Amino acid sequence: MTLPSFTRRLALAAVLALGVASCGGGDEKAGSAPSEITFSILSAEGQNSSGPLWEPLLEDMSKAIGVPVKTHFGSNYTVLVEAMRANQTQVAWFSAKPALEAVDRAEGEVIARTVDLEGLDSYRSTLIVRVDSGITLDQVMACGKRFDFGIGDAQSTSGTLAPLTFLFNPRNVDPAQCFKTVRSANHQANALAVATGLVDVATSNTVNTVFLTRQNPQAAAQIREIWQSPPIPESGIVIREDLDPALKEKIRSFFLTYGQGEGAEAERQRRVLAGLNYSQFRAADDSYLNPVREMVADRQLSEARAGGDAAGVATAEKELQRLRSLREVQP
Repeated sequence: MTLPSFTRRLALAAVLALGVASCGGGDEKAGSAPSEITFSILSAEGQNSSGPLWEPLLEDMSKAIGVPVKTHFGSNYTVLVEAMRANQTQVAWFSAKPALEAVDRAEGEVIARTVDLEGLDSYRSTLIVRVDSGITLDQVMACGKRFDFGIGDAQSTSGTLAPLTFLFNPRNVDPAQCFKTVRSANHQANALAVATGLVDVATSNTVNTVFLTRQNPQAAAQIREIWQSPPIPESGIVIREDLDPALKEKIRSFFLTYGQGEGAEAERQRRVLAGLNYSQFRAADDSYLNPVREMVADRQLSEARAGGDAAGVATAEKELQRLRSLREVQP
């Protein structure tokens, strides 16, 4: 092989290596300190609405941890969990169900949970109708393929899992058989569909109600709740387990101290939190997701019973018993 040919091959190899290194951050060595953090935000409202609310906090985070933080917005739970699994994102704000998926499948670890302005670290799934529709919960649960129904993403805690666990499954109601049509969308889209009459009834949650009232009061005024679920754990901050330990502790400390204390800077941070409808981030670990695991086990029990799977029924019942003994958010 001639020297120029060998040199060209070395150059080509270097270019290819650089190209691989630039793809999504997935090649950082486990435990090494990355030169950049990608923070994913599960946003039903999208980047245009949520971006300005999160940007001040993430700018503060970048300064506090000494590493640039870039954002990745998305409304699809599965895609964002997969992004963390591939180490394309290292820190994420997730609602409870995708947080559980990240812990189980994406090397995720819960470090904090959010607390709202009233001091609550839980929220509720809701069923909503147009304010002038006259539709009642009894009419909805009577089925008969009378209404058009809007449900959430298949992995949504409050949009799908909670309504199935606490409303439909106990009454042996299958939404696909109950309603005239069933469409899946995020909370904001479902709420607007109800407000404009595109669907008759839809799932939502109490957090979405707050944001809709703030950002689109005209639409919010057209909506009425006819059902609320038991409390559901609020959203949390999930971080990859294999992130550099020192950096992990800086990130944990940032969230747990943000907006706390006295002085002008703490007041400014509290205003940033208020824009997100939060008062603080509270320390948490993976056990905070146990109520969601309970919902998952309940669904597995229903499916096992429907399929005549005796072993599956026994396994789900045992898991439910275990989780109920550990329950953190009382239904």
